[in-house]
Amino acid sequence: MEKIKIGNKRLKIKVCADSLSQAIGLMFSRQKNILFKFDKEDLHSIHMLFVFYPLDIVWINKNKVVDVKKAYPFISYLIPKTKAKYVLETSLNSGIKIGDKFSWK
Repeated sequence: MEKIKIGNKRLKIKVCADSLSQAIGLMFSRQKNILFKFDKEDLHSIHMLFVFYPLDIVWINKNKVVDVKKAYPFISYLIPKTKAKYVLETSLNSGIKIGDKFSWK
């Protein structure tokens, strides 16, 4: 597990940096706080197939939150408004908001 800071929150996360782990994400899992790391900023979409609980989906550029959406089980496709390098899946109603600073140690 690694640690990140977003706004005033510190989270322990699992990092998914390869295509297979990104495709699987939180499917069939009870774990929360997963960070998808991509090679470049883009409009990285997220699906909720086989994720059985609601989440906040947080898109992050190199140092701040650029979009946040609520995701519910089996909604198939969420697309951000802005390009991002990272996508965080975390607990619903996390309080994370657009503009929050992001750091990863």
